[in-house]
Amino acid sequence: MKLSLGRSLLKVLRAQKKISKRIEKAVAKTRGRTKRSASRPAKSILIETAAFGSNPGHLVMKSFVPTTRLPKNPALVVLLHGCHQTPESLDAAAGFSKLAKERGFVLLYPQQKRANNSQNCFNWFRPSAVARDRGEVRSIKQMVEHICERHRVDRSKIFVAGLSAGGALTGALVANYPSLFAGAAIIAGMPFGSARDAMSALRAMKSGAPSPPGGWGRPIAEISPETRAWPPITIWQGMEDRVVKPVNALACVAQWLEVQGIAESSGHLEEKPWGRLQSWKVSGKLKVALYWVSNMGHGLPIKKRKSVTALRSADPYVIPVEISAPAEMMRLWGLSRFRI
Repeated sequence: MKLSLGRSLLKVLRAQKKISKRIEKAVAKTRGRTKRSASRPAKSILIETAAFGSNPGHLVMKSFVPTTRLPKNPALVVLLHGCHQTPESLDAAAGFSKLAKERGFVLLYPQQKRANNSQNCFNWFRPSAVARDRGEVRSIKQMVEHICERHRVDRSKIFVAGLSAGGALTGALVANYPSLFAGAAIIAGMPFGSARDAMSALRAMKSGAPSPPGGWGRPIAEISPETRAWPPITIWQGMEDRVVKPVNALACVAQWLEVQGIAESSGHLEEKPWGRLQSWKVSGKLKVALYWVSNMGHGLPIKKRKSVTALRSADPYVIPVEISAPAEMMRLWGLSRFRI
């Protein structure tokens, strides 16, 4: 009896070992498949357009056009990435293409080439890149014109936003072509005319640039002297930014207030759960707003998900905090959810 019981127990143990080995092999295969699939980059939904103009800035044009839920005359949102970013990394982390689907607008992503800048930065500090109808600003204007004609864009609803170097180039685009845009957002960017080469750009980013003769509004007034109507400008800045010193955000505010003849003292300051909001309105309409975001470094703020305690973005320059810049831009620009 004891011998029979011992043999039965031995068979059971052997069977358990076989089952355990099979389970381990199955788990190992699953892990291998997961690792392989995770290592494969997701297929890009952005489409590259090769021919869109003379392209003096030698940039790449990428876009996203929703195949469904697109109105007859959609709005256009132009997004300029920062250094070390690509349109794909920014879009995947911030979800602008998802917003384009939901709200029925066309998305344009100009992209810098490493041949132009080894850090993938737009050359916002080079006078030749940001002069009217020259360089990178001219290339982006050509992209806008191309996509407007191709997709029958409502030209009264063209918006532009940029991060870091893209934010600085956003300011240059509005300074050169103010009537082209209905709204703009400068995120962790620099004031227009704050640098003339790479060295002065680095100094300005780290310490802030000195105000030019005649004030910050003068560089813009010199290239657009006849302009009287400007699109509303929002300026976003992380209080803990160590790449672009926050004093540069104040210079951006001073620049857009001066060029529009708005007194700085007329601003309204509000304390928010995410930081501080300072806004300037004329006849009830927003002209300039400064979003000071607390506990945030250099990047684009997106809203934390409540279900995740420590959310890390796929892009280090897209930072989860207590406010979403993309959502706030949609609200300010009137890009609500599209209904067929």
